[in-house]
This record gives sequence, C-alpha cells and structure tokens, in this order.
Amino acid sequence: MNQIARRATFATAALSLLFVAGCRQDMQDQPKFFPQRGTAFYADGRSVRPQVENTVARNQLHEDGYFYTGLVNGKEGDGMPFPATLQVLERGQEQYNVYCTPCHSRVGNGIGMIVQRGYMKAGSFHTARLESAPLGHFFHVISNGYGAMPDYSGQIAPADRWAIVAYVKALQLSQKATQADVPAGSHVEPLASIAEGQGLPASFADEWTLPPTAVTGTPDNGLFVLPAPGSGAATTGAVAPSRTNAVPPAAAPAGQTVPKQ
Repeated sequence: MNQIARRATFATAALSLLFVAGCRQDMQDQPKFFPQRGTAFYADGRSVRPQVENTVARNQLHEDGYFYTGLVNGKEGDGMPFPATLQVLERGQEQYNVYCTPCHSRVGNGIGMIVQRGYMKAGSFHTARLESAPLGHFFHVISNGYGAMPDYSGQIAPADRWAIVAYVKALQLSQKATQADVPAGSHVEPLASIAEGQGLPASFADEWTLPPTAVTGTPDNGLFVLPAPGSGAATTGAVAPSRTNAVPPAAAPAGQTVPKQ
C-alpha cells in the first residue's frame, strides 16, 4: 500500500511540475508593439512601420486625381470630370440650396440670410474674378474652405461638389442671360417680373443693403482673397483683401444690387 501511495505521490508531483512549467507570463509579457511606442527591434527605433510605397487604403484608390481635388499638377483645372447633364444641374441646385444659400443666397450674390443677420459677408459669384475663375477653383474651395468659409468635404460627396460647381456656372450665366442663350420658345425675364409672378413685390429684386452688423475682418473691410494653390504667396501666408466687393465701414454701409437676368 505504501508503494502504491509513493507512486501516486510521484505521479502527482510530476504532473504538478509539468503544469508549473507550462504556466508562463506570455499573456502579460508577450513581445507585441504598442502604438506610438519605440522599440529596439528595428534599427530606426520605431515600432510602427512606414507604409510600403504606393500603398492605398481600402476604398481610397483615387486614381482620378482631378475628380477628387479639382487640381491638375497642383493648379486649379478648368473642366467638369463628367458631363453636366440636366440631372447633374438639378442635383447641383438641390445641394446648393441646402449648403450654399445661407451665405451666398439663392442668386449667388453673397448676401444670404445669415449674412443679413451679421455673419461675415460671403463672396458674390457675379464678380469678374469668379466669373472667370476655373471650375477647379470652386471645387477646391468647397473641399477645403476659403477665408471665413469652412470646408464641406465631410458633408458633400465629390460628385455632388462637382454638381454644385456646374450649377454655380449655370447660375452665373442665368443672371446675365440674353435671348440668344435660351432655346427657342423660352424667354428671359428680369427678377422683378419673376418676383411679381410669385406674388412678391417687384421691389423684392431691388438693391439689398448689408446691415451695420456685417463685418469682414480685413483692415479695409474687403473680402478675404486667398492666393491660388501653388502660388508663392500661399507659402508665406499672405492674404490680400478683395477690392471688387469691398464693403465700407459699418457707419456707412454700402448696398449691393442683386444681379438681374
């Protein structure tokens, strides 16, 4: 009996020794990397390895650089990446009315409702500078912001940004359209007539005056005009105020006429 007990004790001890030998701290002390921590494993001391050249994250293969940036070789391009069909213009109008009218107004004169209530004056699309601006400029501004305008890349998809660009150009044309610009059977009407046709007074389309609370934040009360991408001034942070839409001091607010058809 004693011999059996001794054998049982020996077997138990052997099993216990086996169990203790297998109980290591690998779960706690495993050789893993922690984000933003260094390591002696690599010669450069970085645990996070640089991406392999030309690595592209899933769903980020933006082969058409112009479609996603509006830039060609770092400069604003001039052209639509897809045809500006009637459907595209209707989508652009819808998105413009949602995101752009609060500042730029329905007619794009830069005097939207929140500007009338004291927000910084927005740019008018009916100035010589913006009428001649390339299409890529508008897309770049929507994507990255401009002066006091925030970027809308998080709210508006690239295709919709381009649709807005197409609608802005159509809006510019509409405010200076002639009978030769419209199809046969269509008629160009002044805004006053359109206002009356919708039950509004003809004065609805008359001159709009900025409220005394409107501010611009520039020394001469002009709009911010940032350097074009890739220009030398952009690297120095220089900001030149606009002279085309300058607003006199609040004591003597200037009015701006709504562009007429």
